[in-house]
Amino acid sequence: MKSIGILIKEELEKQERSVSWFARKLSCDRSNVYRLFQKESIDTHLLARISLILNRDFFSDLSTDIHLSDLSDSEGNTDYP
Repeated sequence: MKSIGILIKEELEKQERSVSWFARKLSCDRSNVYRLFQKESIDTHLLARISLILNRDFFSDLSTDIHLSDLSDSEGNTDYP
């Protein structure tokens, strides 16, 4: 599963949006956006704002990953206790 920061970065690139544009939309500095790309997890309120800005439901993406993980666990994967 990719980190949420990577998912956000990939979506921004897919939409051909600049980091400056994204920072303006988030009302923060570009350096904060670059730090965001490094995050494994983020606050749900911030993720909701990002989902609206990029018009992508990141919550659905995370939910899908959870369901896929559940499926692999039920097929005998013992990576998790």
